[in-house]
Amino acid sequence: MIEERIEWMPKTIIGRKVKAGEIKDINEIIDKGIQIKEVEIINKLLPDLESDLILIGQAKGKFGGGKRRAFRNTQKKTKDGHRMKFSTMAVVGNRNGIIGVGIGKSRETVPAREKALRNAKLSIFKVRRGCGSWECGCGARHSIPFTVTGKTGSTVIKLMPAPKGVGLCIHGEVKKILNLAGIKDVWSWSKGQTRTAINLIYATIKALKSLQSTIITDEFMKKSGCDK
Repeated sequence: MIEERIEWMPKTIIGRKVKAGEIKDINEIIDKGIQIKEVEIINKLLPDLESDLILIGQAKGKFGGGKRRAFRNTQKKTKDGHRMKFSTMAVVGNRNGIIGVGIGKSRETVPAREKALRNAKLSIFKVRRGCGSWECGCGARHSIPFTVTGKTGSTVIKLMPAPKGVGLCIHGEVKKILNLAGIKDVWSWSKGQTRTAINLIYATIKALKSLQSTIITDEFMKKSGCDK
């Protein structure tokens, strides 16, 4: 049985312009601070977008152990019994300075994953890259241009520029975000409840967003080779 493709009917002005071909670059939307409300806009302008799931859950094991997993389940006790709900976190990126993170919740795992991917696409933002390490100074966009800090709850994370070849010296789940953002070398420092993956991820997102919101001079931009 062949599934029929449903034609996209844009509901927003930006969506209509994208479908008509008036907007061909996602940067035209992000740079103006316009909120994207249709996931089809992302699918059309960023067809090479990659995705991954963050391991926010944990399977049961002896003495509190157990492997990390992508789905975290919670139970609510009702008069009809225990009602279970699954939540998952997804990250999307094009490995060239654009990234997004979203959470999805549902009573089943597949809808939760689809909601997370959809929310991640609708929350994309630009990440400023560069070479801010005094040990390197190559001017390539392999790291970040300067040190930034992000905090969520009691979790604090600091991202610092690193020279070429160092790699991503950071928590395993945060590596997924930086890889999809196109960052290859970075040092990090963290404190607080870092085992709580969701807080750690949100703290990282705040740190990455501050890279773009920080005002820098043209001289520093040219020296570090960072994005605008």
